[in-house]
Amino acid sequence: MVRLWFLIAWVCSSSLSRTSVAQQLYDTKPCFSNSSYPGSRYTCESPSNSTCPAFLVYRARLHNQTAADISDLFGADVAKVRGLNNLSSAFESLELGREVIVPITCSCSGGYFSADLSYVVQDLTNFSEVACDVFEGLVESLTLLEDNPAYGSTVLGRSKLSVPIKCACPGNSSGTANTATYYYLTYALKEGDNTNTVAQKFRVPVTEIWAANHLDYRSTVYTKTTILIPLSQLPHIGLVSLPSPPPSPVFLPTVPTEKSSEDTKLRNLSIMASTIGFVLILIVFISCGLYLRALSRWRSSQGKTKIEMESFNMRSSVVSCLSQRSTPRSGRTRLSSRNSCLSPDLLAGIKYSLNKYTVGELRNATRGFGDNSKIEREVYKGWLDDTEVIIKGCRSDEAQQVIDLHSNINHTNILSLIGACYDEADDAWAPSYVVYNRPSNGCLRELLSDPESTIDWKQRKQIAFDIATGLHYLHHCIFPSHIHTNVSTKNIFVTANWRAKLADVAATSMNQKEDSSLGPLAAPEYVTHGTISEKVDVFAFGVVLLELISARGDRGREQFEESIAFLAGGGNEGGCFEKLKGFVDPCLKDDYPLAEALCLAVLAKACVGDEPQQRPSMDDVIKVLARMV
Repeated sequence: MVRLWFLIAWVCSSSLSRTSVAQQLYDTKPCFSNSSYPGSRYTCESPSNSTCPAFLVYRARLHNQTAADISDLFGADVAKVRGLNNLSSAFESLELGREVIVPITCSCSGGYFSADLSYVVQDLTNFSEVACDVFEGLVESLTLLEDNPAYGSTVLGRSKLSVPIKCACPGNSSGTANTATYYYLTYALKEGDNTNTVAQKFRVPVTEIWAANHLDYRSTVYTKTTILIPLSQLPHIGLVSLPSPPPSPVFLPTVPTEKSSEDTKLRNLSIMASTIGFVLILIVFISCGLYLRALSRWRSSQGKTKIEMESFNMRSSVVSCLSQRSTPRSGRTRLSSRNSCLSPDLLAGIKYSLNKYTVGELRNATRGFGDNSKIEREVYKGWLDDTEVIIKGCRSDEAQQVIDLHSNINHTNILSLIGACYDEADDAWAPSYVVYNRPSNGCLRELLSDPESTIDWKQRKQIAFDIATGLHYLHHCIFPSHIHTNVSTKNIFVTANWRAKLADVAATSMNQKEDSSLGPLAAPEYVTHGTISEKVDVFAFGVVLLELISARGDRGREQFEESIAFLAGGGNEGGCFEKLKGFVDPCLKDDYPLAEALCLAVLAKACVGDEPQQRPSMDDVIKVLARMV
């Protein structure tokens, strides 16, 4: 029987689609979609500029909560809106979500039905917000973009937009054999709607709704899309059902019952058993406490137990490693080879396992430390065990500091230390090497310098967020906290899936004032006084952020300050945007949101301020970037 009904419904909908000229395709894509699809706009074959009366349903919202506001938004007669919705006043505040029927004039122009309106944007916004928020899906974002070609993806305040509301006119006077379709009402589906509930709301046969929208009993409709409701008479607020309040709770009278004497005896026994059990448990706890206290006193008199010695074993080995040094010789600190901090025993005791390489293995990996493998001073790239690596030469005591730091950190945005190579000589100045995993896309400076690089705007935002996350981890998530002091695009590497990793995080202990990789763009307090704080990393991050936007590096301080002078204000808004476009990497062309570029540039400007106290923290930076990624 059910199958028979479905068959009848399908036949009815098919016959209706043959008799009505004004059926329209249903668009399954939501209003914010930017892809074209049949049904995005209702097509027409009527003569150009022909019109018909039509209707739509609009739901009262915070900024359009009265009949007067809604009428003004759609250019409708406020008296007609009041009459259709049985409202006593045009200025009474309606309940949020209240459905209001609005009369509109639908016209056929350019092959599409629409009710053409004008809307003045109040604040900085985009087409999706206008289509889906202000007009609640009664127009699509793509349609707004096509009808307003003068604007980009972002629309400035006080701009006047052309808004073609979706509507339709009946093709002839007959919708079915029994009813006539005189009007179409455009209805934006909300959560919980389907064709059956909408048919009940407007008291229209569901088969007529299917026919008008090219649907059938198998079709699914979606929130934030529109359907046409065929009407044989003027719509009335009585046809639109509002949510009804929940029914008042009904309380049944309580009938007291008399408890039998047996129930009373059982309850008394239960209370007695519970009391005895509680007292026994209390005695056990007190006994255990006294026993543990006596045991503790005995242990203190006997000295540290074996368990305590084992818990301090690792810490003792590190302390002894640092303390067992011989008498200084010629001004240099000497490490004992037997208890060297780079011994295999200590390497095995780190929180993760490090590989121990020989100099010969590293020489083969870098082709004899040749110039083709050299990245910069004492830094090489090569292959070990089918893994691309970075090999950095240093002194034995510096290698020890790198291992100590990396044993305390574990973060996806920090380059992984995978091994070490140290000389057996009993000298802290003996040459050693530390080995890192090298991401496949290389360093960020090389990517930005390559005019054929494919690094797009979305990837640049993600890289900025990854760098900030890594610095935030070093500043706030390990103890003691660590300051990088050597953040630059040369020390940031990019993986195959365009995620960033910080390198050289243990360089604080080395004399960085002699490190040319810092260039002239280090924090002023660090260059002048050698002052090290978290704000040194914030300054360096701001420089990296500006390089991500502009792809310009290796600039002197004067060139750097001139390139961002337009962010200091003082000019008109239009001039600022034009200068920003000239500042952005030309490889991006126009494939980036101008508002986001301005936001990142202003954030970078705040980070590179001369006064450390005025710069944001990495926690502040993370909060800004998290909204953009």
